[in-house]
Amino acid sequence: MLHLESFREYCLAKPGVTEGLPFGPDVLVMKVGGKMFALAPLNTPEMRMNLKCDPEDALLLRDKYPMHVLPGYHMNKMNWNTVIVDGSIPDKLLLEWIDHSYDLILASLPAKVRKTILP
Repeated sequence: MLHLESFREYCLAKPGVTEGLPFGPDVLVMKVGGKMFALAPLNTPEMRMNLKCDPEDALLLRDKYPMHVLPGYHMNKMNWNTVIVDGSIPDKLLLEWIDHSYDLILASLPAKVRKTILP
């Protein structure tokens, strides 16, 4: 099962990723090119993460996993999901969702910025 440290390591292994605590000590934020692609609260009993998602896919995932994929907490609910990580969703799928979030943000960056991340 994905844990906070493995989430952190996986995200930081991606090109151009930085981490920070811009919202205070309770929320770990992962950014690429200065834009958020993943967040994880540090004070919840179970691992949770907020991930960017295509709006249509976000709705499909919420329908398929109604107990584990919720509209993004404190985020634009059209584009962000909160995922509860308790072992019910395979890690492989969770990692794919992290990749998707990263890819969406990377693609939204100006070409000049993308070239510094992926030369």
